[in-house]
Amino acid sequence: SDGGFRDAPEIGNLDIPAYHNRPSAPTNLTRHQAIELNGPIGCGDVAVFPGDVIVGDDEGVCVIPLHMADAIAQEATEMTVFEDFVTEEVKKGRAVIGLYPATTAKAKADYAAWRKANGR
Repeated sequence: SDGGFRDAPEIGNLDIPAYHNRPSAPTNLTRHQAIELNGPIGCGDVAVFPGDVIVGDDEGVCVIPLHMADAIAQEATEMTVFEDFVTEEVKKGRAVIGLYPATTAKAKADYAAWRKANGR
């Protein structure tokens, strides 16, 4: 929520992701009522539609439109694989320049060989 919710300490102890802007006092049910389920909403100045994917961590939350979710998940997976390669190379002492992003033919060839050797 871009607002707050009540019982934040208790919700924080649950094994579910929950994100909010700040804790909030209990809602006044005489002034707040649900008027629609599975309808579009605005949250943090972003339109959110039923079926959209919400991704969040300690640094923030983003909304991925459903029609883009598979492509973004694939790209994120590919980026993670590449960053695993970069991390291994940097730990071995390799310079980051030309490696991240891979702008040299050697870096690109090394990455392709690493993927093949690691089945990734």
